[in-house]
Amino acid sequence: MRLPIWTRFLLLLATAGAGGGLLVLAASYLYLAPQLPPASQIREVEYQIPLRIYSRDMKLISEYGEKRRQPVSYEQLPEQLVQAILAAEDERFFSHNGVDLKGLIRAAVELARYREIRSGGSTITMQVARNFFLDSEQRFLRKFNEIVLAIQIERVLDKEEILELYLNKIYLGHRAYGAEAAAQVYYGKSISELNVAQLAMIAGLPKAPSAYNPITNPERALVRRNWILQRMEETGALDTEARMAAQELPVSARFHAAQPEVDGAYFAEMVRLQAMELIDDDLYTAGIRIITTLDSERQAYAVNALRQGLHSYDERHGYRGPLAKLDISKLPALPVITAASTETTPEQPETPEGSEDKAELDLTINGLDPDIAAWVALIKDRSRIGPLNPAIVTAIDDKEAEILFRDGKRARLAWDDIRWARRHISDKYVGDEPSKVSQVMAPGHVIHVRPVGSGDERRWRLAELPRAQSALVSLNPHNGAIEAMQGGYSFSVSNFNRAVQSKRQAGSVFKPFVYTSALENGFTPASIINDAPVVFDDEKLETAWRPSGASGKFYGPTRMREALYRSLNLVSIRILRQIGISQAMGTLERFGLPIDTFQRDLSLALGSASVTPMEIATAYSIFANGGYRVSPWGILRIEKENGDVLWKAPEVVLCEQDCQPAEASEVELEPVSAPPSLSEVLHKEEPESSDADNEAVVTIQPEPLVAPRVLDARVAWLMYSMMQDVVRRGTGHMANTLGRRDLAGKTGTTNDQVDAWFSGYSPELVATVWVGFDNPSTLGWGEYGGKAALPIWMDYMGPALKGRPDQQMEQPSGITMVRINPENGLLARPQNPDSVAEYFIEDQLPELEPPLGLAGGSNAPEQIF
Repeated sequence: MRLPIWTRFLLLLATAGAGGGLLVLAASYLYLAPQLPPASQIREVEYQIPLRIYSRDMKLISEYGEKRRQPVSYEQLPEQLVQAILAAEDERFFSHNGVDLKGLIRAAVELARYREIRSGGSTITMQVARNFFLDSEQRFLRKFNEIVLAIQIERVLDKEEILELYLNKIYLGHRAYGAEAAAQVYYGKSISELNVAQLAMIAGLPKAPSAYNPITNPERALVRRNWILQRMEETGALDTEARMAAQELPVSARFHAAQPEVDGAYFAEMVRLQAMELIDDDLYTAGIRIITTLDSERQAYAVNALRQGLHSYDERHGYRGPLAKLDISKLPALPVITAASTETTPEQPETPEGSEDKAELDLTINGLDPDIAAWVALIKDRSRIGPLNPAIVTAIDDKEAEILFRDGKRARLAWDDIRWARRHISDKYVGDEPSKVSQVMAPGHVIHVRPVGSGDERRWRLAELPRAQSALVSLNPHNGAIEAMQGGYSFSVSNFNRAVQSKRQAGSVFKPFVYTSALENGFTPASIINDAPVVFDDEKLETAWRPSGASGKFYGPTRMREALYRSLNLVSIRILRQIGISQAMGTLERFGLPIDTFQRDLSLALGSASVTPMEIATAYSIFANGGYRVSPWGILRIEKENGDVLWKAPEVVLCEQDCQPAEASEVELEPVSAPPSLSEVLHKEEPESSDADNEAVVTIQPEPLVAPRVLDARVAWLMYSMMQDVVRRGTGHMANTLGRRDLAGKTGTTNDQVDAWFSGYSPELVATVWVGFDNPSTLGWGEYGGKAALPIWMDYMGPALKGRPDQQMEQPSGITMVRINPENGLLARPQNPDSVAEYFIEDQLPELEPPLGLAGGSNAPEQIF
């Protein structure tokens, strides 16, 4: 049967139109393809992965970078996630060649009807093309570019590789790029640990990460999730029962910030700045991992010890009052606290400060009882600072207060955790001890509380943000590696790192360096120095200088060992005057101290020099390791995301004399080019050969660092023995409660108690603590190093050395022990009942004391300095 002429005309027209369309498409392809980047470049893609800094035991300290991403392979992606993505984005993904004609026709109809493309019609391959090569603006020409690139990509990659790229690149809200990052952000878990409802929620995000966000728009996100679950049933990925069970699950997403496992923001920032000198560019996008020397456990001890010490100081000086006093007269009365509504302090460490998300907090508030939400709204904008949680007082009686937190949880504040709050008058005066809660707080007061106690005794305690500051540095004395460092109470409040940036007068913590110089110049621990008043006239001063001791007491002729553990100022001055300032400066320079900034006068004996805690800790490491000058360092190695090591810290070599790094080989080699820089290694192009996986990664390791001997081992040991007495019977005697016999150290306090120090060590570990105000002013009466700084040192060193046996410094050859007369420092006769043991360098033994009862008497010192 012959078709009517009009039918044949329509068929001819349709054929011509189709042919013309194909010609247009072919011409467009031929025209656009040369102008586009080659699809083969996609094999060379480098994800923008943030810089991450880890402790020595691979616990995350900090993350730097705008994009949060954790690439995973296709094999690591759950099958149900792939099914959910295909159901939502591209059902025919595994059957088309990169372009879905049905989707394109739908997009063309929308363009003709609405003058804009609404659904897009993009396949997953087209989205990959856009995300890697094009912008996201919806223009008709860009759609053609997507088509061309998608076809090319399908020729270069297989389907699994395309999906892997897509699920690692796509933006999914809240700085999360890729499925694994989204799982961590929304659920705090790896993608492999999520259930099908959670996977469907993530699969709903690519279309509109804000509109379908489960945190900011939970209702719309729920609708989108349930639609995807329905689509998964339609595609056969789920049966009806599994789909219905998943749709019944509530929205469980909440914001999980990049969760540091170690509270070490001050240290991480220092390391970041050092890394910037090693890596020229791409530091925050190249997936760099920096593994540091920090010990995560010791760092936690350092942070807790420092904060506890500052809170103890703060409580001794009284309560400055609430953060705010709010009018609560129009707020509804709250119900009585029940067990279900009482906040119990979690046993696990709290999330790091600054990691809280306002949207998540708002979502929490929206789900609260309206009466409680009205109270919470008053404090929701106040942030947590370290362990300090903001709360509002809702009710009080004589011996208890009820408080409400920003998340709507409530707690009771016991009298024992309030009664410390005597009114602050000044740094030297406080008011009377309160007798009831109303003398401290009232309903409507906004306060800080902090968790204290452990186990069943875990509870909240009234607290304040300390006004004083502190720093703690701990080093491995044998190589200089930084074991722990805290540069202040809270990095979020002040990022000024007092451990390395704050130069403060050292006070008596400086005296061991002066005593060391004395031992090097003929003094012994038994040398007698007169502790008596002295007046110095100096034309540089308006009045005569009359130095004195902290106690105002004078001990007369005193052995040098006793003078050190009593921290006698006049003795230190006389020692320095005897050995000479130039001689002492030489010793200080060998300790690595910045002598160019020191005053060259006798005040140096009392610690007038300004130094950082890091400089003191580094200098004390020389005492602890037996005389070698090590340098502090914090970067152990730098790696790529895949674990390839790019840079390793140089080996530290303790050297006796005339040490140079060992030659790699004695064989004469041909000249070679300079070694590559770290950035060159980082950006080295991967070879295309099949042997690429076998090619060794170039690891840069600088030549060994030589730690030269700068102190005679015998002098170092004598100083250890003398500083042990500081701990056992002197100004540092509180440290005896640690129950160790291998500790040595020295307290330090500057004039008017402006700076308080304690620096001490065992042969295994050095730690230095400073306490003071950023703007120098008195800490108050009695706030000496032994009271303000030593407890922090003890709270750190106690747990840091727990389980470690006492490790006495090995006594070097050339040291001998004899008994002396303690009154004159002379060698005691066997019949002297008052003799005491003392150590000497063998060729520096004192003279034998005169026979008992002879003229001159056995107690007359041979020489008094």
